[in-house]
Amino acid sequence: MPRFSVIVPAYQVQAYLHECLESVLSQSYPDLELIAVDDCSPDACGAVIDEFAARDPRVRAVHLPRNAGLGPARNAGLERATGDYLVFLDGDDTLTPDALMTMADRLKETGEPDVLVYDYARTYWSGQAVRNRVAAQLTERGPAPFRLEDRPGLLNLLMVAWNKAYRREFVEREGFVFPPGYYEDTPWTYPVLMTAESIATLDRVCVHYRQRRVGGILRTTSERHFDVFDQYDRVFAFVDARPELERWRPVLFRRMVDHLTTVYARRERLPRGSRAQFLRRARAHYRRYRSPGVPLPPRVRVHHTLIRFGMHRTYRTLRSARALHHGTAGLAGRLLGALRSTALRLHYRVQRLLPLRTDRAVFAAHDGRGHGCNPGALESAFRDLAPHIRTAWVARPEHRHAVPPGPRRLVPGTAAYWTALARSAYLVSNTDFEPGLVKRKGQTLVQTQAGTPLKHMGLDLLERPAASRGTDFARVLEGVDQWDYVVSANRHSTLTWERVYPGRYTTLEYGQPRTDRLHTATEADVARLRESLGVPEDAVAILYAPTHRDHRRTQPRLLDLERVVRRLGPRFVILARAHPLDDAPLAVTSGRVVDVSGHPSVESLCLASDALVTDYSSLMFDYAGLDRPIVLHIPDQEAYEAARGTYFDVAAFPPGALARSEDELIDIFATGHWRGSRSAQLRAVFRARFCPHDDGRAAERVVRRVVLGETELPPVIPPAERRPVPSAAAGLDRPPLTTVPQQSAVPLPVADRV
Repeated sequence: MPRFSVIVPAYQVQAYLHECLESVLSQSYPDLELIAVDDCSPDACGAVIDEFAARDPRVRAVHLPRNAGLGPARNAGLERATGDYLVFLDGDDTLTPDALMTMADRLKETGEPDVLVYDYARTYWSGQAVRNRVAAQLTERGPAPFRLEDRPGLLNLLMVAWNKAYRREFVEREGFVFPPGYYEDTPWTYPVLMTAESIATLDRVCVHYRQRRVGGILRTTSERHFDVFDQYDRVFAFVDARPELERWRPVLFRRMVDHLTTVYARRERLPRGSRAQFLRRARAHYRRYRSPGVPLPPRVRVHHTLIRFGMHRTYRTLRSARALHHGTAGLAGRLLGALRSTALRLHYRVQRLLPLRTDRAVFAAHDGRGHGCNPGALESAFRDLAPHIRTAWVARPEHRHAVPPGPRRLVPGTAAYWTALARSAYLVSNTDFEPGLVKRKGQTLVQTQAGTPLKHMGLDLLERPAASRGTDFARVLEGVDQWDYVVSANRHSTLTWERVYPGRYTTLEYGQPRTDRLHTATEADVARLRESLGVPEDAVAILYAPTHRDHRRTQPRLLDLERVVRRLGPRFVILARAHPLDDAPLAVTSGRVVDVSGHPSVESLCLASDALVTDYSSLMFDYAGLDRPIVLHIPDQEAYEAARGTYFDVAAFPPGALARSEDELIDIFATGHWRGSRSAQLRAVFRARFCPHDDGRAAERVVRRVVLGETELPPVIPPAERRPVPSAAAGLDRPPLTTVPQQSAVPLPVADRV
């Protein structure tokens, strides 16, 4: 008896079926059967299913003699299922990697519930993936399992069958089957949730829900969309037959009205001339099942009014008025934007004619994301060592809270911003300023870069189109021509910058200014930072900071952080920091995985942690100077190097232990190898090569040279004499740390892990 029966109905999805079936069979949890049902599809779906069945004994091919529709096709799979849990997957969708492993772990944790509800993301032809907007309902905090009345918000999720796993004994006992027709999920999902004695949630994207440009049922114009009325008749008939479910009638009524409004509003679903008829039937259902008692926000009340009174013409009038309003507002906005842009360009030209202000400096980092990185360290050093210079920081409005007191705040694109660029004597950034910047005679532009380069940069990206994404290299070199100084952390950086950004600038190989704080912080600072992040005193805090994959439209989730922290046991806490370029938030569902992506200072996170887990991020070079353990997790090294390119093989010259899979990473921490003698030796060699000048005074050396004109600079403290603050866990005499037992983790010899 397998753990999971994955049921996949297929009808006219030959272009996607191979990827769908492969996503199931390639799962890291192999205890499954795949029941693929050919719903008498006129294309090659049946042949594809037979090919998979011939190569993998876990695949059971079912061929229906005639087309029956999605519901009956699923029922055909149900009849043949033998697994503990049922999982439904449409033939054009896919399971995410490790989805079944994560489900199995969660089912075991929550005592084998009747239903496990998990999350999904909509995936588009462009490669974009957008997570379910009401994912907060899937939080794993609180008691589990539970019943629907303990978390009624689950009814606000998309009512589909494929975002849940169902205990087969529960389904068979209750006699649940799918009805025929469109919207067959509706009379399945509501009864299942209302009847289940135990429900659990999994706050993880397990399904990629493909949004097809054409061909999907929801994008097909058909009279069969009228089936939605029969499906809600079945839902309310189920409630009528079970008086104990009567309390759900008001909620079901509102969900029905919302659903009917959605079908009516989508013009591509209903055939021309049938919309008035649909609204008449909707009005009849409204009156038949009306159940007052659910508070409605204003917009929803409008929808209910339209359905209740069948106001077809009123709806058309409101829709036309709204379209006209949006069109007029858009045109006016574009005209105002053009006028504003012209005025700002004229303003900037006028300001460039006025005298420079030799006591002003402008700083920016990461395109206005807030105070930090090397420019942040230099801005603080300007105020300490050259107090006669008034500093200003460029930050977008949403990041202004991250700018500390002291510098003046500038919003990009404003008149004050262009005035500062035109008249300030010093311009400091780790990226380029505006494309329209004209550096004046007497201005000094300091380019700090954003860390030691591991991945290819600058002109080296000419041969990496997947990573460069249409970069205007001529514009890049125009920016380089305006640089006066480039700050470098080490000889490797100096040689790289001068080759990939060729120019007449002067290189200041003085160290990485942003690492100064790592060398000047105290144990009291570390304790305060850990307390502010909620890290327990006796915990081992792992900072997880993966880099951005430029060659990927959507960023992969390479680690299941919840599973990692569960396996490592209660002593471990993970501080998870997504890359600033990643739009999708990290999945966080427990108190021992803390999403610190929005924290304004990565240096503070470094100080608060006991170890770093990263892949190809330049943060590893900063962290090496702190002399704390580093573990690299690089499961996609070959793909990353092929797409982006690296300046050296980090696997051959790592700063510590190295893992190529999630289980290897767990093993490294479980065995203590992360802070063992071999890891310390690797880190020492790495630190000597890449942190020769990082002693806490890099920013001071830059300011004394660039602003004060000094040539006799503070000497560099030798690495052997530096005393960076130790981590909170460094002084704890702990017994070996063990993990929760797992079947899939295979310990590796030490030699294979480094």
